[in-house]
Amino acid sequence: MDFHPKDLPILKTYDLKDEKGASDAVEDMVKLGFKNRKEGFKVLMPKESKIAKRIGYTVTTGVTHGLRQKNETRDIRYWTYHHDEEHFAIVLISNTILTELGF
Repeated sequence: MDFHPKDLPILKTYDLKDEKGASDAVEDMVKLGFKNRKEGFKVLMPKESKIAKRIGYTVTTGVTHGLRQKNETRDIRYWTYHHDEEHFAIVLISNTILTELGF
């Protein structure tokens, strides 16, 4: 990987505390969509392992399921990384746009 996910252009950042917030963020991401969008989405979650795993699972599977329901392409790339001392982060972006941006 020649870049860090924090270098990708971000349309919207979600600072989540629990799974309920993750479900709301998924709905918003699916509504906004990934198709023909030159930016991705960032999800910040607490570094508490159990909560972070639940939020991460909810976001990644929820986005895929939501895009399938809308009959949109599900070719989404995502990375999970240590954002800062208090947060993990997930960056999600369309694989097509990632290629166009040269990453």
